[in-house]
Amino acid sequence: MQLVLASTSPRRRELLALLGVSFQVASPSCEERPLAGLSPREHVERFALEKARSIADRRPGALVLGSDTVIELDGRLLGKPRDLDGARDMLTALAGRPHEVHTAVALCSRIQAVESVEVATATVSMRADVDGSITRYLATQESLGKAGAYSIQGAGGDLIERVEGDFTTVVGLPLTVVARLLGSVGYSIPRSVEEIYRQQPYPNWSRFIV
Repeated sequence: MQLVLASTSPRRRELLALLGVSFQVASPSCEERPLAGLSPREHVERFALEKARSIADRRPGALVLGSDTVIELDGRLLGKPRDLDGARDMLTALAGRPHEVHTAVALCSRIQAVESVEVATATVSMRADVDGSITRYLATQESLGKAGAYSIQGAGGDLIERVEGDFTTVVGLPLTVVARLLGSVGYSIPRSVEEIYRQQPYPNWSRFIV
């Protein structure tokens, strides 16, 4: 059965490739619009499911992985900034304090009647902005298109003091969750997940091992 990643994110493609699986990439057709009354965790679960469903409906014979990441601060959902001013506002709010990163992974297959989703959460503590680090980071343009306006595997790693939880959750695709969901339907994973986590073969991963 063909495995399809319902994401155009280069980071998710890179992380999934670490498992050694063969997969195709498809762009999901869904709108990530927040709904009143849902928590950030419920939102990310819904977004991941909608992404996976949108591809599974078009390719019923495939096994589809969908994923989404949101930031939670004081119970409030932070998505992707619209522009650099929005990115500055987000990073200023996050500076000097911890926040939660929720990444959901959904698995769908119409032919197998499979639909499941799991959410992983990590706590990220940002450094205080005492030396203009946010301004320097914004100049890299890396904030745009990133949940919470930062990229932990890029220059944004310099803004972060520590990570409690799975580093790949913060990047955007928790590999332990992916492996568990694929294993639940008997899909073979060529590479050892435990070995991948020992090697930390991704930018900045080794910096944030507790």
